[in-house]
Amino acid sequence: MRIVVVFCLLHLAVGHDTVVANPDIVVSEFHGNLMQQGIIKQDGGNIVKEIPIAVSFPRGNYQWFFSFMDSSRISTFVIAILLIVYGSFRSLNMEHEQNNREKSNDILANENSTFQTIDTTQAICLPIGASVSLLIMFFFFNSMQVVFAICTAVLAASAFAFLMLPMCQYLLRPCSSNNKLSFGFCGRFTPAELLSLSMSILFVSVWVFTGHWLLMDALSMGLCVSMIALLRLPSLKVSCLLLSGLLIYDVFWVFFSSYLFNANVMVQVATAQADNPVGILARKFNFAVAKDIPQLSLPGKLVFPSSFEPGSSNDRFSMLGMGDIVMPGLLLCFVLRYDNYKKRKLEGESYAPSSPSNLIYRVRYFHCTLIGYFIGLVTATVASEINSSAQPALLYLVPFTLLPLVTMAYIKGDLKQMWNSPFKVVTQRFIEV
Repeated sequence: MRIVVVFCLLHLAVGHDTVVANPDIVVSEFHGNLMQQGIIKQDGGNIVKEIPIAVSFPRGNYQWFFSFMDSSRISTFVIAILLIVYGSFRSLNMEHEQNNREKSNDILANENSTFQTIDTTQAICLPIGASVSLLIMFFFFNSMQVVFAICTAVLAASAFAFLMLPMCQYLLRPCSSNNKLSFGFCGRFTPAELLSLSMSILFVSVWVFTGHWLLMDALSMGLCVSMIALLRLPSLKVSCLLLSGLLIYDVFWVFFSSYLFNANVMVQVATAQADNPVGILARKFNFAVAKDIPQLSLPGKLVFPSSFEPGSSNDRFSMLGMGDIVMPGLLLCFVLRYDNYKKRKLEGESYAPSSPSNLIYRVRYFHCTLIGYFIGLVTATVASEINSSAQPALLYLVPFTLLPLVTMAYIKGDLKQMWNSPFKVVTQRFIEV
């Protein structure tokens, strides 16, 4: 069952695997929802913002720079990087705790492994499965949108509970033990897990009733962190297979799907809004609240409003698909684990690198790959601004993360080990970053 849930999360991620860095592309898709929330109001056929005062600056020939430095773009960069870093270190910490349980002769430690490892076959088949899922959502979204909304809400609630769990454990540490409470066939849960699940259900309920983009972003963040922390790439070979296949998948569905289906399948699915199940029930039973229930933009992406033109009649949004965070995040989690493994191995053998004065031997793989990810995001944003169209972010993220990593591993002499051999589990909780 856990494997099914994990791969449902993966398909949700790659199903929204494109960046729309040019905010004008998705303006019309969000206007209806924003008008229902009161963020925008209609006045004589014109969209009028409720903020009466706007300040603008002369841009002249530097309009592209102002557009690139828009707050929505900066927010996208910062949040994406923070999610990857937090998810990677959360995964490393969970691995350390699992190793401690195995050392303490916990009988169920091996049977109830926390992580799901992606093997070679799964890495090859994932882009194919993601394409099938994308086509199902494209052709049958209108008839199955309630099912999509309910399934997404359940997955988002579970992922957000996982995101909130460390905070709940910290809050309950002084006043509660870590003993699990039995709930029959539902399983056994600690008080912190029950609190995080209750908070998650409340959060998802508020999102269903309001449909606000900020709540949707928070749920998307939970999905990103849970997938980065719980999924495993065992080797660089599997990482290259997975990311290369998803790159082809991303490029095809963004650039070439319109020639076959007369529509950009990826963008249409990513910006689709589902009927609210609460609104459907309210209309069925003629409740007066039905007219105030907004449609739901499903949490498979991060959406940020723009402040580039505060006085403009067009409200702009930047959007980054969740797959463009999770898939490179899995690679970064892999290299963080390898950095930690190599550090513990060198400390155990009291071995020093052959060229300690060389800068490249002091740079960690995690730092190198994370910088490449940032450069890839910037490149994708610039390409989207220049072309004024949606861009497949993995077209830029995969080369800028894999090529520096493979080059550095070759120079350091680690490429063969990283490519073929899964490394041993780490035993150190934290490393210096």
